Amino acid sequence: MTGAPAPKFRRRAEARPDEVLDAALAVFTEKGFAGARMEDIAARAGLSKGAVYLYFPSKQALFQALIRRAVQPLTEGALTGIAEHAEDPAEALAALLRAVAAALSRPGALAVPKLILREAPAVPEVAAFYRQAVMDRVMPVVIGVVRRGVAEGRFRPVDPELTLRTIMGPVILHVLLDEVFGIRPGPEKGLDALIENHLSILLAGLDPGGGTP
Repeated sequence: MTGAPAPKFRRRAEARPDEVLDAALAVFTEKGFAGARMEDIAARAGLSKGAVYLYFPSKQALFQALIRRAVQPLTEGALTGIAEHAEDPAEALAALLRAVAAALSRPGALAVPKLILREAPAVPEVAAFYRQAVMDRVMPVVIGVVRRGVAEGRFRPVDPELTLRTIMGPVILHVLLDEVFGIRPGPEKGLDALIENHLSILLAGLDPGGGTP
């Protein structure tokens, strides 16, 4: 019948990849990439090792799927925000940063980035995959926004690639201070407040009427 709920076994099978990924995140967090075993992840998910391999052929594929699931909302939100304000470079940058704040503010959103920061030095392919999934997609677009703003006279003549680092630097530092070092601002000074404060400084600095670079 149309609209009838899916059979219970089908719903369960469709949910299993996410259950495996949840279990993998817990095991990777506890034991690291090198120390985690597929049988540990299977046990945490309540499945056999063979069942896990039906969904993910290797531990690396599992880690990549975990990264993909975590970063997709951030990447798509950032690109959508920029596209929706394509005619105004300043608004495009504002939309980008607000989308990043929204994505990183979701419960558990920082678990995977923290794991990547910890694992990347020992497992270079982790950093490479994260770069392909996020940085190689978003960075050229942001650089293009800055370049267009300069060409149209809306921004002062800044270096687009260096400005990208200026745009994202405060967000990365905020997350590092908060999540890695435990240096947390007051309750009214979270990521949303940081973004608005950063935008007020950033856009004033890019204003071509604000003086020489």
